[in-house]
Amino acid sequence: MSAETDTQTTAVYRVTGMTCGHCEGAVTAEISALPGVSSVKAVAATGEVTVVSAAPLQDEAVRAAVDEAGYELAGRA
Repeated sequence: MSAETDTQTTAVYRVTGMTCGHCEGAVTAEISALPGVSSVKAVAATGEVTVVSAAPLQDEAVRAAVDEAGYELAGRA
């Protein structure tokens, strides 16, 4: 799922392996470091990560950030 506004794009990704608040924080920190990202909300209970950015992100960049946090990007929700 993704939506575009005049200034921002929202995309929802599925991440496997998150089980707690620490997991959410690790994923949030890594994705937040990507250029253009203004907001990240990771929810371990659902495995969903909502990302708001200035422009659509490359899936490979998101995958690399999630990998760096120690989790696996399963795709877009």
